[in-house]
Amino acid sequence: MVLLIGNYPADQQQSMQRFAMMMLRGLTAAGVVAELIQPQPFFGRIRFAGRFVAKWLGYLDKFVFFPRQLKRKLSAGFDLVHICDHSNAMYCRHVGDHPVVVTCHDLLAVRGALGEATDSPASATGKYLQRWIIAGLKKADLIVCTSQATLADAQRLVARENTTPKLEVITLGLSYPYRKLPAEEARARLAASSAIDPDIPFVLHVGSNAPRKNRAGVLRIFARCKEKWNGWLVFAGKPLTESLRSLGRELGAADRIVEVPETANELLEALYNCATAVLFPSTCEGFGWPIAEAHACGCPVICTDREPMTEVAGGAGLRHPIDDEAGFAADLLRLTNPLERERASAKALENAKRFSAARMISEYSELYRALAPAS
Repeated sequence: MVLLIGNYPADQQQSMQRFAMMMLRGLTAAGVVAELIQPQPFFGRIRFAGRFVAKWLGYLDKFVFFPRQLKRKLSAGFDLVHICDHSNAMYCRHVGDHPVVVTCHDLLAVRGALGEATDSPASATGKYLQRWIIAGLKKADLIVCTSQATLADAQRLVARENTTPKLEVITLGLSYPYRKLPAEEARARLAASSAIDPDIPFVLHVGSNAPRKNRAGVLRIFARCKEKWNGWLVFAGKPLTESLRSLGRELGAADRIVEVPETANELLEALYNCATAVLFPSTCEGFGWPIAEAHACGCPVICTDREPMTEVAGGAGLRHPIDDEAGFAADLLRLTNPLERERASAKALENAKRFSAARMISEYSELYRALAPAS
C-alpha cells in the first residue's frame, strides 16, 4: 500500500494538486493500492484573518497538526510513503521506518534562497523554509526528479556520497489527455467563450505572473509582430497584474490582449489546438508542462534555449536565447504561414508521445517495488 502526501489546498498550488491526483488515479488504475492525504485548512480558513495572518495560521495546519494526522494514518499498515511535492519534504522526519519517495519538481526556490539567479527570491522566512526543505530531502530514501535539469540541481544541492537519498529521473506525463481535436470541435469550444473570437488568429501564453514566467517578454515579443500580423495575444492562467497591463498599453497592444483566467482543461485544450503557437520565454522552470501539453495538441512552441525547456521541447521546439526577442518574433511570424505551422505541428505531435501518463506510473511502480518489495 502506498500513502501519497499532497499539498495544502489553501495554498492553491494547482499543478501540484493535479500531479497528486494524477498519481492516485494512475496507481489505482494500475492495480496499486494507494491513498492520498493532505493537510486540511482548519486555522487557515478563518475568514477574518488577513493574508499575512492566514499564511501563519496555515503553517499551524501544515507543520503542527498534519504530522499528527500522518502518524495516525501510517499505523494502518502502509508499505511506502510518496511525498508528491518536494516543498513538503519536511514530512520525511515523521514517517518513521517507512521507505519514502519524494518527487522533486524543481529546486528554483532553494537556489533563490541561496542567492542564485532563478527569478525566485526568498524572504527571511522563505530562506529558513528552503533550508528545512533541503534537510527533509536528505532524509528521503529516493528523490525522483522530473527533468535532467532538476536532477543536476539535486546532485549539487542534496545528494551525499555513498548514502541516501538515491536520485532518479522520471519524465512527467500529461495530467490531462490533451490531444489534437477536429478543427470544428476546437472552434466550437472557443466560440462558447465570449472573450475569444475563433475567427481571429492568436498566439498563446499559459502560466502565471511569477517573474520567471517572463510575461513582460511575451508582451514585448507580441508587440514586435502586431504591425505585421493581425492576431491577438491570449494569456491563459492568472489575470495580468496592473503593471503588465500598463506595459501592454505602452506597447500599443492592449486592444489585442485577451485574458482567460482559471482555464478548464477542455477550454485550454481548444486554445492549444487553435493557437498559431505558444510563446514560452521562461527564464527558469522545473519542467515546463505547457510545452508538453501544447505539443500533444499539435501546437508549435517557441521557447527559451535553456534546460529543461529544451529537454521537454526536444527536436520539435523553436528555441532562442532569453534576450533574443527579435528571434522569438521572427519565428512567430513564420508560423503564421499555414505550411510552416503544419510542419511544426507534425514534429510537436511526435514529441508529445514521450509524455504518457501510463509510462510515468509504470516507472514509479517499478521504483516502489525496488524500494519496498511488499508494496
